[in-house]
This record gives sequence, structure tokens and C-alpha cells, in this order.
Amino acid sequence: MKALIGLENGTVLSGRSFTGAGEAVGEIVFNTSMSGYQEVLADPSYVGQLVTMTYPLIGNYGVTLEDMESESVHPRAFLMREYQHMPSNFRATGTLADFLQQYGILGVEGVDTRMLTRILRTGGAMKAVISTEDTDPESLVRRARQWPGLVGRDMVARVTCRQPYGWQENKPVTGIGYPDGDKCKYQVVAYDFGIKYNQLRLLTGRGCSVQVVPATTSAADVLAMDPDGVFLSNGPGDPAGVEGVIENIRDLLGQKPVFGICLGHQMLGLAYGGSTYKLNFGHRGGNQPVKDLTTGKVEITSQNHGFNVDPDSLPKEVEVTHINLNDGSLEGMRHRKYPAFSVQYHPEHAPGPHDAEYLFDRFIDLMAANS
Repeated sequence: MKALIGLENGTVLSGRSFTGAGEAVGEIVFNTSMSGYQEVLADPSYVGQLVTMTYPLIGNYGVTLEDMESESVHPRAFLMREYQHMPSNFRATGTLADFLQQYGILGVEGVDTRMLTRILRTGGAMKAVISTEDTDPESLVRRARQWPGLVGRDMVARVTCRQPYGWQENKPVTGIGYPDGDKCKYQVVAYDFGIKYNQLRLLTGRGCSVQVVPATTSAADVLAMDPDGVFLSNGPGDPAGVEGVIENIRDLLGQKPVFGICLGHQMLGLAYGGSTYKLNFGHRGGNQPVKDLTTGKVEITSQNHGFNVDPDSLPKEVEVTHINLNDGSLEGMRHRKYPAFSVQYHPEHAPGPHDAEYLFDRFIDLMAANS
């Protein structure tokens, strides 16, 4: 089924839907990972976006429930050069097409992804409309321009949990309180801005009992749980558009050790008094080089963000600890006075390399030093 893709800059591309009729509006971005497409789809940070994979063959290993990073699929559409409809993988429980249809996501193949990526790399992430129903190029471009975009909007409200839950036996456990709290060395409250399950796996695997709470949970309620540390998760969209969070993080600084990832890192930067800005085309993929300035080591990281903390806006009490070697942007920071640190990338490696997993050990060490 023919699908047309209209970009706000006037470009129109064509492809074929392999999931049936449909339409999607959002910010179109590209991801450079060679594998891990299911983890990409299950990442809540992609809410409101249309994801293009630069690797040309997608779907060749199917999907499996064990690889889910949340309870749902979050991009509005998934674009690729070639879809493989006959996966070969002993772990597979279904095809990518069936998976996308299950969650109502438009899948499009036959797209000139090289051309599209070059357009986005030059012009930046753009508003776009993909449709099998509206075949008028001028209409698609006009509608793309009319979409309000992601800047200034609270996308976290769409993905955060409604009720607190814990993590036990590799799955969510509804309820308030620390699962297996008596058996674990550390108790952690994790703010859910769009949390990925592997972050919870890595925390519990290090002897932590984790209580996940909604994004707007007050600092007073968190402190009443008396955690050993507070974790700020990843999430979608513009950090400056998220309501009712920055003040809570600010009230927690100096009270408990804090570790932030991705959007959590950006929210922490805002709580410090800094500012954020929108990157041109963002960092999305499993091959981003980052230098740890505290050790001098370079690590290959998994990333997915369109906004960044402005290092020049940070107060002198905050030290830059990591930088992106592609563009020099800020990738990590720590507070010189309070037990708090954060990184812009995804050390939980889902998808991506394992180079940065040591950051979870740093969080454990920070809680041990402040217990």
C-alpha cells in the first residue's frame, strides 16, 4: 500500500506501508543503531516522533516479549529501507509487522532512508505527516507545518505511571513500598519520566529495591519513603515543558544521592539553575562516542535525545564530567557540593553497548558513602 511522507520543508517522499492503512503526524528523526529496533520502539522517549532507521534491513530477527523496555510502543510511525517479513531467530515470538499492528503503529518500507537522513542531518529534525490515505503532497506538507511540534509541550504526562510500582522477578509489581526491601542493601525511589525496564533490572541486580513513582510525586512524599538514593529516569520531549518536576528535584538536592539519565539529566540541569536547548537533529543510536573527563576514557554509548543542557548556563558548583566527541556537547555532570550526578546518554544499553554500565556502580558507591 503506497504511503507518502510530507516534511515541513516541502520535501515529499514515498514508501509502502506493510502494516495496512494509516496515518501519523509527528517529529521525524533518524536512529543509527544497527540492531535493537524493538528496544527503540518500546522506549517512551520516542513519544510524538516518527522514527527512521538508517540501517537498511529491519525485521530480520523478529520480536520477542523479553526485549520490551516498557509496556507499550511509543513512536507514531516506523520507517525503513527494507522490511524483512520472514525473521530468522529462535527467540522470536512474532514478526515486526504483527507487533506494529498490535499497537496501531504505521510501518513503512521502501523509503529512501539515505536521502531522508541527509535532509534531517542538514535541516534538523522536522515536523512530518505520513499517510496512506491523504495522497495530496501539498496537503501533507501543509498539515506538517500546522502540527505544533514538541517544543514547550509536556510529553512526560503521556508516559509516566499513574500509580507507584516496584520491580520484582523481572516485572513490575503494583503497590507502594519496596519489594523485597528486607533482602536488599539499598532502597531507591525512581521517578518515572518514561523509564526503561533495563534501568530497573540493573538497579535490582546491584542489590537495590526500587519503588517507581509518577513524575509529579512531591519531594516530601519521596523523603517520607526514606530512600538511600533517588533515580531520575529518561523520558520524551522538551524538559522545559514538563510541569511540576523541577521544584521537587531541587528540594531533593542535598537530601539524598541523586542519579539522572537523559531527561532526568536535563531536569537536574534545570534544577541546578541551568537551561536547555534543542539540538539540530539530536543524538539517536548505539554508536555515540563520549569521553569521561574524570578518567580520560572514551566509551561508545546508546543515546536518544533531542534536547541538551547548556554547559555555559550551569553554576560554578556544577562540574562537567562527560562530553560528546562528535559535537562537543555536554554528556554528563556532577555537583561539587551535593551527592548528585547525571549523564545525557543511556548506560542501561538497551539497545547499545555495555561500556557505560559502570555508572550504576557509581550510584551504588554514592549511596554507600552517604548512608
